[in-house]
Amino acid sequence: MAHCAVLRGRSLRASRPGPTASVTSPFELFVGLRYTRSRRRAGRSSGFISFISALSVAGIALGVAALIVVLSVMNGFQKEVRDRMLSVLSHIEVIATEGSLQDWPRVLEQTRRHPSVIAGAPYVAGQAMLTRDESVRGVLVRGIDPALEPRVSDLGTQVVQGRLEALAPGEFKLAIGRVLARQLGVEPGDRIALIAPQGTVTPAGVVPRVRQFTVAAVFESGHYEYDSTLVLTALEDAARLFRVDGVSGVRLKTNDMQQAPRVALDLARMLDPSLYPRDWSRENRNWFAAVQIEKRMMFIILTLIVAVAAFNLVSMLVMTVTDKRGDIAILRTLGAAPRSIMAIFVVQGALVGLLGAAVGVALGTLLALNVGAVVAFFERLFGFQVLPSGVYFINYLPSDLHAGDVVTIGLVACVLAFAATLYPSLSAARVRPAEALRHE
Repeated sequence: MAHCAVLRGRSLRASRPGPTASVTSPFELFVGLRYTRSRRRAGRSSGFISFISALSVAGIALGVAALIVVLSVMNGFQKEVRDRMLSVLSHIEVIATEGSLQDWPRVLEQTRRHPSVIAGAPYVAGQAMLTRDESVRGVLVRGIDPALEPRVSDLGTQVVQGRLEALAPGEFKLAIGRVLARQLGVEPGDRIALIAPQGTVTPAGVVPRVRQFTVAAVFESGHYEYDSTLVLTALEDAARLFRVDGVSGVRLKTNDMQQAPRVALDLARMLDPSLYPRDWSRENRNWFAAVQIEKRMMFIILTLIVAVAAFNLVSMLVMTVTDKRGDIAILRTLGAAPRSIMAIFVVQGALVGLLGAAVGVALGTLLALNVGAVVAFFERLFGFQVLPSGVYFINYLPSDLHAGDVVTIGLVACVLAFAATLYPSLSAARVRPAEALRHE
């Protein structure tokens, strides 16, 4: 046998680990590679083992690719929704713990001293009801300064009808979302009634304050919640409507939205204790926490696909050990240690696992980077749309590939493949040469 010839030479001496010798020597690597690349005989058993080995590689590759693509698509959806939210929201809001914010220019000047804060704008916020004819909608009214608002949000570029600059103080004009405009059936130039919950006490009881406003602009952020509930007006008009002395707070934009939580903590130490900075992740904590839980659960569920492929790897190695019992006995007779035999099959199984993980990473990365084009191809081929625009606010599959996810998935696949080799390798190390050669 070719393996025996190698074993009689210097490779046999290398396989006998001394005090400083490594457990896996060129001898184990050579035999493990031979078992991986070739068959001992052209029989049914060897052919079936090769088939199971190919299934193991394909299973691990498909599992790894599926994990990469799914997590990339989930990251893409999260990024798309987050960006659309932050086109309306601010990175950080500084509000007063009690009442309204009086000296907002001073607060804005203090916050601008932080190197990560690049812009700021005041705002007044309150809840109200919009009425037109028999239609009534609850809305969130935000008073803004049209000159400063484009510095902290993208609302200025999202106006599809009219102009945001038309929200002049004292004009009592509104900018509403496109969904809300469709629900109420209004266009720029139409008049609409805004009812504030803070009423006026009269001898007849509490009378709600009603003010007629003119629709000056319609915006579309791409986020249904804001397009259907958010209403913009001039800062002074909102303060007069809600009887706010000052402003509700100051909205800030940072040079990196991912660092907004850290910047908010820095601002909390810089500003007066009566001021409370909150970042965008706190304002939408429940939504982002739900997305993270979904990603973790999806990772665990899809990892089971790789685990199933690892079971195939166990089956393949167990059959290989059974098929190679004669070879194992000869190697043991010529002086190979049990751990050398174990290392041979660890090398064989690890190579299959590494090959499957490498193919899966390559395939998954390629699909994740081109998932939009792939989905569009199948949509044209079969004549259907995966995400209809009339149902979902995103009519395509976004993808955001993270290198950390790819590395983690590849390592998990390699660890599962290595763990799958332990039991068959231990079984091979326990083969008794006399009993194995008796049947050869």
